[in-house]
Amino acid sequence: MLQTLYDYFWWERLWLPVNLTWADLEDRDGRVYAKASDLYITLPLALLFLIIRYFFELYVATPLAALLNVKEKTRLRAPPNPTLEHFYMTSGKQPKQVEVELLSRRSGLSGRQVERWFRRRRNQDRPSLLKKFREASWRFTFYLIAFIAGMAVIVDKPWFYDMRKVWEGYPIQSTIPSQYWYYMIELSFYWSLLFSIASDVKRKDFKEQIIHHVTTIILISFSWLANYIRAGTLIMALHDSSDYLLESAKMFNYAGWKNTCNNIFIVFAIVFIITRLVILPFWILHCTLVYPLELYPAFFGYYFFNSMMGVLQLLHIFWAYLILRMAHKFITGKLVEDERSDREETESSEGEEAATGGGAKSRPLANGHPILNNNHRKND
Repeated sequence: MLQTLYDYFWWERLWLPVNLTWADLEDRDGRVYAKASDLYITLPLALLFLIIRYFFELYVATPLAALLNVKEKTRLRAPPNPTLEHFYMTSGKQPKQVEVELLSRRSGLSGRQVERWFRRRRNQDRPSLLKKFREASWRFTFYLIAFIAGMAVIVDKPWFYDMRKVWEGYPIQSTIPSQYWYYMIELSFYWSLLFSIASDVKRKDFKEQIIHHVTTIILISFSWLANYIRAGTLIMALHDSSDYLLESAKMFNYAGWKNTCNNIFIVFAIVFIITRLVILPFWILHCTLVYPLELYPAFFGYYFFNSMMGVLQLLHIFWAYLILRMAHKFITGKLVEDERSDREETESSEGEEAATGGGAKSRPLANGHPILNNNHRKND
């Protein structure tokens, strides 16, 4: 049965156009073609990325945070209370009013003291400013290097200027070392993001981030196996073109550089809209949807690849909506917050007096694609 599933999975009609077989993509005459075994290296490379990230955050990002004067806000810790801690860990982090009253009787605290304890306890679990700065620094470094490397890989290729050439000779298109390493490094990085997503800073678009990472991994892997490599390199470079701007804006946000952060965000928003909502659907998607049909009848791989591209495009529209809504409020001078951010609660958030001069307003910048606000010092 396993052999039957294996044979069906690698059936040529799923992966290749009609009248073509895997034998047509065997290495010969010095020409090398993409193979499934090439992807095995991405998992150990992903683990290597996690190791490199650890040392980068420790020896590069942390000193950089100190240089930029990234200061951590002092958080009041919730005093030890076994009754409230047990409820927090087993039943929920935000008790309802009925539950507050019940916990008040069990713990001997007033209802307001119970609410204060839960606010402080939730704040303890929120990531520190330094953690967020280090994460943004790592991603900024990778995306910037990846964008430069990606442009170096494709800028001298004829299909960068004429997208019909993406399909010239498809699928019998040999690969070159620069394409191989570009693919393996990008795929390994996204595997590493998926492996670390549970420990990374979480925002309200956590599910969308998982969908994005999984879709990206599937797209990169499938495009390699089906020899959609020329289109794949264009798509990866296009995405990297705005991501490093986002991460740099977040870094300056955490450092409290308000004007620099806002200016970079404006540039990011422009680049994001142009690349994700104009170039991607009207050039890249047109290239992958229309031009292949001029050469071969549609096959499963054609439908699957473009379906995954459709999922990615829907995520771009979702993030672009948040960016445009933020940009509108930003231009009109209204106070803006990131609806996806996990805001740190102050002692005065429920009408209470701050214990240590709290109550400072926050200015979030979210992961994935941000919404800023006009203040600059607190949590996102």
